[in-house]
Amino acid sequence: MSRTCAESFQGYILRPLGRDYGENLLPRGLDITFCDQLFLIGGGLIWNIYFAGVAIFIGFFLATAVAVAKFSDNPLLWRPATAFVFVFRGSPLFIQFFFFYSLFILLPRVGVEIPLGFTTLTVHSSALTTAQVGGLFVLILNTTAYSAELFYGALRSVPKGDLEAADAYGLSGFAKFRRITWPNMLRLAWPSYTNEAIFLTHSTTLVFLSAFPARQQSGEAFYYARYFVDQTFNPFLAYPLVALYFIVLTLAIIGLFGLVNQRLNRHLSPAARPRLRFRPQYIR
Repeated sequence: MSRTCAESFQGYILRPLGRDYGENLLPRGLDITFCDQLFLIGGGLIWNIYFAGVAIFIGFFLATAVAVAKFSDNPLLWRPATAFVFVFRGSPLFIQFFFFYSLFILLPRVGVEIPLGFTTLTVHSSALTTAQVGGLFVLILNTTAYSAELFYGALRSVPKGDLEAADAYGLSGFAKFRRITWPNMLRLAWPSYTNEAIFLTHSTTLVFLSAFPARQQSGEAFYYARYFVDQTFNPFLAYPLVALYFIVLTLAIIGLFGLVNQRLNRHLSPAARPRLRFRPQYIR
């Protein structure tokens, strides 16, 4: 007996979070309905948003630090920063997933205790072999490298007149960076950084496709799309559903980053503000 759409929604919309949040088993064979695919793939998007959101948030601040280090005149700063960017931009993301998963497997399974005062948090190194931790770690490093190169190019393009004006007003050090250099860097790099955020979001489909396993069949949207294709031998439903979900997600990113872009360029007239344009990267 086939399930109704309401039953599919209740059983599978949160199933990607684990068996405790929905049906114990995934639908199989002739029991698979359109609603099963719609809601299970849609629920898997939770992990894509998690990977992309956390990686972009952490990678943004790390990329700023790496870009500043690369822009520095101190060789102890710019050389390691340049090497880091070169390695992660020069190697395929897919290979990075395999390399770090193999590295994490070789690590001894020890616990690191972090005292918080009221309690002690114990973090086990075995968590690095999970996609939710290890895969996220790789995405953070990758987006940090790409974003750092964008920010570095923007730092080199900051108008010298603005810097000279800051010097004339007596601004120096961190105050000059916070009020003049950093805002200008963001304004110049933001359109390209938006494309990086979109591409990183698309790259989250590689996490479970690579070495990191999906425990208890808890995966992201593309993981379930491949599962349904293997079960139904019909790629013309599951894959277009994934594409549709990611198109909607891309539009949401463009809208969100567009609001930030307007905020960064609020001092300019609407006609003079740079517009965000999606430029897909076919080779990374």
